[in-house]
Amino acid sequence: MKKRQKIPYYQYIISLVCTAVIVGGGSYTYFNYKFTSYVSSQTHEVAELKEVHELYNDILTSYVGEVKRNELVEGALKGMMDSLEDPHSAYLKEEESSDLNDEVSGSFEGIGASLGKKDEMLKVMEAPVEGSPAEKGGLKVDDTILKIDGRPVGEETLTEAVKQIRGEKGTKVQLTIEREGTTFDVVLTRDTIPLTTITTTLDENPKIGTIRITSFGGKTFSELKTAVKDLRKEGAKSFVIDLRQNPGGLLDQVEKMASMFLKNDDVIVQFEDKNKNMIAHKASSKLDGGFKVEEPVIVLVDGGSASASEIFAAALKESADVEIVGTQTYGKGTVQTVKSISEKTSMKLSILKWLTPNGNWINEKGLKPTIEADYPEYAYLSPISRSHVLQNGEDSEVITNLNKLLKALAYDVNETSVFDDKTQAAVEGVQSAQGLPVTGQVDDQTAGTIETLLRIKIQEIDPAHDSYTHLDVYKRQINGSRERNEKKEEIYRILHVLYKATDPLPCSIIYYKRIYLDSCTHRRKFYGEKS
Repeated sequence: MKKRQKIPYYQYIISLVCTAVIVGGGSYTYFNYKFTSYVSSQTHEVAELKEVHELYNDILTSYVGEVKRNELVEGALKGMMDSLEDPHSAYLKEEESSDLNDEVSGSFEGIGASLGKKDEMLKVMEAPVEGSPAEKGGLKVDDTILKIDGRPVGEETLTEAVKQIRGEKGTKVQLTIEREGTTFDVVLTRDTIPLTTITTTLDENPKIGTIRITSFGGKTFSELKTAVKDLRKEGAKSFVIDLRQNPGGLLDQVEKMASMFLKNDDVIVQFEDKNKNMIAHKASSKLDGGFKVEEPVIVLVDGGSASASEIFAAALKESADVEIVGTQTYGKGTVQTVKSISEKTSMKLSILKWLTPNGNWINEKGLKPTIEADYPEYAYLSPISRSHVLQNGEDSEVITNLNKLLKALAYDVNETSVFDDKTQAAVEGVQSAQGLPVTGQVDDQTAGTIETLLRIKIQEIDPAHDSYTHLDVYKRQINGSRERNEKKEEIYRILHVLYKATDPLPCSIIYYKRIYLDSCTHRRKFYGEKS
């Protein structure tokens, strides 16, 4: 039997949400910050606990039904945490704590998504792990899971729902998903969740290195240093840091990484405790080991960039005047501590706010990019439902989605909820052009073909790739001794003109695109093939 790694319970969390764990990779970090613990006077505390103890004894001695002591205690502890009405604070029972141990040890097998309860509904709370079954299946933040293997999600606890979804590598689970009024089924094959957090690519003209960071794990700082060194050896003279769909991770890692791009003593992030005490963490050789990145840099973000991703982007934006390209980020501005309650149970508790170098608290607001570039509307469409074969005469929201997909592929259809003759003609056109049986009906094979065609269409629209080329051209023109702010001023001018003049699609890795390929380079990489 594999020995379980024990979590150090004085670590801090800077991930997107504190929910039931299905994702791999850690959510913890060492954080050298001392804060004051505030407690009530001993007399008042004893009086309050006396009431709890009396109720506990009354239930044990008088309740007519069966009573389990451990469930009473767990109910009281959970009730205290729930009363905070903080989605990032939670009491973790034995199984939930065990799941967290699995996260840290890297032994987890599942689908690669993080779930939570919102308005009593089972929701996908974070962007799925890159390359995971959840990502391959197209799950997105805020999807509602209605059924698990055909069984409706009822009043079971979050942990019970998670147990039904998790399982051994190679086994399958069917989820019925509701997204923006559309319901569809996805079948996911459970797998070991990839723990590599960085991938790199070079432009056709190998001067611009793109570094995609999927999360901030325990080795991401080391991975980033290696990535920069390798790209430099291959000729990279400037870098694009892609944080889109990065839900966060370890605080110590993001601080070390941000320090690489800042001058020593530049502020990375600030923290505030419940008594309004403030402390700033600054860039230093102690953090980054003296390894600095002074080449031109831009950072890509979107609505799935959260927490540690936002710390990184805000640090470079406000302390180094780096351009942030994309859309508004998620907006999580709190830090949690993980503390052991017993040998087998623990709690997550929000104990600090984090603020940007300029003192901005982005919680529930997000970080605004310096250059806004949103995705085309069709990139947000849902995958085609596989629950049944779609055919002429059907009237449903599933058909509305199908017609929008066909419209995006330039077919002449009515964007309505009806599968009419125009829809059938468009489907037949797809089938004929792609060598499929021409039935005019949308089965699994035809649905997959339509989705693949849309992915290719999105792949071909990538003005941000051209912006990287402009970065490199300017890099070759400038004198290396000029000040960094001069580089930034010209980079801003180039990017500003470019993005205002082209379709605003920032090298997008969005639903159709991010599942299968890295669109930031001409070296197309199919993430769906990763295990």
